Amino acid sequence: MAEKVLGFIIACKLFLRIKMREDAVEEQIQWILSYIQGESVDICKENMLEDLKSGNLEYETVEKFLADLKKEFGGGDKKAVKVVELRKSEQGGRTMKEFVQGFRRAAIESGYKKRPLVEEFKRGMNRIIRRELMEAERSPTSIEQ
Repeated sequence: MAEKVLGFIIACKLFLRIKMREDAVEEQIQWILSYIQGESVDICKENMLEDLKSGNLEYETVEKFLADLKKEFGGGDKKAVKVVELRKSEQGGRTMKEFVQGFRRAAIESGYKKRPLVEEFKRGMNRIIRRELMEAERSPTSIEQ
């Protein structure tokens, strides 16, 4: 993910330098926020947009904003990043097979094992499926089950 963030930041800097050099810092930040995508950043993006609207998000330069963006999403402790990704993992409109694949990818370096991992998996499932599992005669103890 760190590579993607760095690539995104470089692309933003290039575009801003070419097309938005004379625009206000706030407009440049709004443009950047409009291009931030992905499940793990949507909540942060919404919060930043709300702060921007209310005047609570103030940056003197776009560089400072991009530095904070890099700090927030550009890496850090790999295990902590994976834990956050795992905690935000939800099935949504995906099939169970797609959800399992994404969940496993996030779980690999999270440090979660056995019961805590299964609980996170259940939490991320769609409510109807989770309810059926809770009402099952034998509660599953692994993701495979």
